[in-house]
Amino acid sequence: MKDTNKPAVHPDRPAARKSTLRGRTVRTAGGLSVRLDPRTFTVVVLLVVAALFASVVLIGTGDFPIPAADVLKTLVGNGDAGQEFIVTELRLPRVLVGLLVGLSLGLGGALFQSVSRNPLGSPDVLGLAQGATAGALVVIVLTSGSATAVTGGALVGGLVTGLLIYLLAWKRGVHGYRLVLVGIGVNAIATAVNGYLITKADLVDAARAVNWMVGSLNGRDWEQVWPLLALCVVLVPLVLGNARGLRMMEMGDDVSYALGVRVERVRLLLMLAAVLLTAAATAAAGPVAFVALTAPQLARRLTGSPGPNLLPSAFMGATLLIVADWASQRAFGADQLPVGVVTGILGGVYLLWLLVTERRAGRI
Repeated sequence: MKDTNKPAVHPDRPAARKSTLRGRTVRTAGGLSVRLDPRTFTVVVLLVVAALFASVVLIGTGDFPIPAADVLKTLVGNGDAGQEFIVTELRLPRVLVGLLVGLSLGLGGALFQSVSRNPLGSPDVLGLAQGATAGALVVIVLTSGSATAVTGGALVGGLVTGLLIYLLAWKRGVHGYRLVLVGIGVNAIATAVNGYLITKADLVDAARAVNWMVGSLNGRDWEQVWPLLALCVVLVPLVLGNARGLRMMEMGDDVSYALGVRVERVRLLLMLAAVLLTAAATAAAGPVAFVALTAPQLARRLTGSPGPNLLPSAFMGATLLIVADWASQRAFGADQLPVGVVTGILGGVYLLWLLVTERRAGRI
């Protein structure tokens, strides 16, 4: 006789069973239930430690090297006057901008890839970085504006580009491949506009624009830290608060509606957050290439989780950017090779590998 009380297990759903076994529900003091995955939690902790360790090493790297122990002493206020100036005024703001830019790009990339349900759904591919660049170039070329004006132009350019992509991709909702294809077209248009603006600029403005377009942390100070930090303080909790809806949306709109998720509202809110994060990161450091593409994919492979992996992606982006900046300084010296060149080379190689993998799997 069969046991009728035994729950049925679908033979084609091992991933779902594995995820259920790995996760654990934790109830907070406010009554909020949070799903905790021990492996994901471990990955996040290790990435935070790696990012902080790389930051300390990077602060000590430069024309005047400082041992890591002295960097830590200076950060807590026990360094000498010379080290205090070098660490807190020159190098710490650069490192903080790198951490915040990497975090913003990693989180923005994870949001776009999850919303589009496509590993190519990245701000680099969708044209958001090029749109923000176009906004900055308009300010540089047409008005020779200040650094603050260039930052505002990049934010406006990113927002306009994101809105254009959303409207062009809309057809009874926004779906993955349509979003990616529209984004590729917008990317091509924005790239052409940027080329035109460069040809119309005088020599000084053209040199300034090309230097900004590479993507660099050189010369970054506290003026770039505070606006980006404030934006992250507002947007990161907002994104994490909608993580459940995003996870449900990865199963399809119909399933999400059935589970009570207001799909278009959540999608629009998260896309707006992703656009703001990407535009702000581009405004602070220029269009740093491929961090938004690679960070979510690497985070997903480390956690082994099929979900959006928002926190792992964010801290993976921060770690990647800091390590890339350290590698460029160690290989070529301080301020010689912009970090955007390093991430562009590594990200381009990763993109080719990803395309080959997707093609072999029959997904493209």
